[in-house]
Amino acid sequence: MALRFPQAWLDELRERADIVEVVSRYVTLNQKGGRYWGLCPFHGEKTASFTVNPQRQMYYCFGCHASGSAINFVMEMEHLEFREAVTLLAQQLHMELPQMVAGREDTVSRSAKERLYEANRQCARFFHAQLWKKENANVLSYLYGRGLDDGAIRIFGLGSTPARGDGATQALREMGFTDDELVSAGISVRREGRVYDMFRQRAIFPIIDAQGRVLGFGGRALGEAKPKYLNTGDTPVFNKRQGVFAANLLKKQRGLKRVILVEGYMDVVALVQAGVPGVCATLGTALTLEQARLLKRYAPEIWVAYDGDAAGQHAILRALDIFDEEGVRARVLDFPGGMDPDEYVRAYGPQGMEQLTPMEAPAYRMKQEMAGHDLTSQEGRTAYAIACAKHLAKVKEPVELENYLQQLMVATGFTREVLLAQIGRTELIPQQKRSVYRHAARPLEEKNDGVDFETSAAEKKLIALLAEGRVEAGAVSEEDFITPERRELARKLLSGMSPGAILEEMEDDEARARAASIMQRESDADAEQELRMVGDCLRVLSRKRIEQKIAELTQQAAGLKGEEKRKALLRIQELTRERQTAGRKE
Repeated sequence: MALRFPQAWLDELRERADIVEVVSRYVTLNQKGGRYWGLCPFHGEKTASFTVNPQRQMYYCFGCHASGSAINFVMEMEHLEFREAVTLLAQQLHMELPQMVAGREDTVSRSAKERLYEANRQCARFFHAQLWKKENANVLSYLYGRGLDDGAIRIFGLGSTPARGDGATQALREMGFTDDELVSAGISVRREGRVYDMFRQRAIFPIIDAQGRVLGFGGRALGEAKPKYLNTGDTPVFNKRQGVFAANLLKKQRGLKRVILVEGYMDVVALVQAGVPGVCATLGTALTLEQARLLKRYAPEIWVAYDGDAAGQHAILRALDIFDEEGVRARVLDFPGGMDPDEYVRAYGPQGMEQLTPMEAPAYRMKQEMAGHDLTSQEGRTAYAIACAKHLAKVKEPVELENYLQQLMVATGFTREVLLAQIGRTELIPQQKRSVYRHAARPLEEKNDGVDFETSAAEKKLIALLAEGRVEAGAVSEEDFITPERRELARKLLSGMSPGAILEEMEDDEARARAASIMQRESDADAEQELRMVGDCLRVLSRKRIEQKIAELTQQAAGLKGEEKRKALLRIQELTRERQTAGRKE
């Protein structure tokens, strides 16, 4: 179970981490009134729509609705997890990190993990040094033969296993690491009482996280060694489902408009050497949801660039489904002639990569369906139309859907109306809520909270006044609110939490954007006007709550008889009088 920072210490960090100062390290800010304005670092814009409010310790963009606290901002800009961003801020503020409190206990202590990180780091250095030795010339020749130069080899820290089968184990023992530590790190294996190297007769690719820590290794076999590719298994410091190869390079590249996801380590190295930015690979596994969540922190969309063989094409379809599930826009780089990215960039160079146009996910899925159906027969065309309709049902934009419909009409001969019916639409207006992309300017979509405009407006006005600290203690309670989402916001504000702290703990981007949109509002009314505003809002909400009770009782009364019905009708009359009273101003 993970340990957590003490809440009191986090509160102190938030107070000391001046959000204006933190944001100013990345964005040029200009003060206008009580706020600071600048160009949003999360989406392209020419007119400043990004605001920082020092009183509420929050930032908010009116274009893409990015929002949060100083900690959220550092997480986004540095591509860090919460704990890592907090640690970075604490270092900048010269705050000593506290003893973590037990929410959950780590299965391995922090000091033990640090030993494993250090063992991996020293092992990576050992492997890299082996690469330049005469006895390992075959590994260096292999890398050169794949088109790599010394610069790329050093950037990625590529290496070679030693000639001896226990060479790495023995070298690390001499550095003071125990056999148990080496086995735990996945550097060595223990069998039949012997401890020897996990990797033998291989070119080595160190796996490094965004913080520069060596987590494990990937090894490409040379000679007769099996399997062809071998990766470090899960260890206390490495889980291959949760990271990507070259995460350390992704972190250094700010403002990426897309990340290119490839299958193999060599693909990554070749593309980076060619000058292609934002490239990474999964770690010997099919794409996972955890990796999709990680990648969407680095760019607003992903280009999937897997190998051109049948297995690669199938993996692309699976990856597109995972990105759909995670709400990440994904497109596909479809290399000609079944080439893989490494082969393509060596044949056509970086300019060839620039000339490739990524395919939208629905277009790629339709292309793959076409390859599996005989369009010369009516049966094949029918099956193709039905299969494509399932994919097009996910398309939200009317213009985009119209383009695919035109293609499908030509390919199958079915009319537009028939295809729309098969998709499940009677018109091109999307029936589902639009996908929201975190780093793209977009309209803010209101949640359908089941209340009328007057109720919603009253609640929002009260939340804004609470966030501004302009409501007298005891004047408002969380029970005054009708909608659960805004009632929870009120509860937290009334408990003393700052708007920034509230946004910080919200994991849902859309909910955070809605909350930030309300809490960033400011009022220019004087104290007397604000008092009247609070009273007006409370009267509206009181009346609405009574109307809800009347509606509920009226529905219940329809099914009652005798004395029970009489009591219900009397209660409705009482509530009706209360509603009239609640609507009057004092």
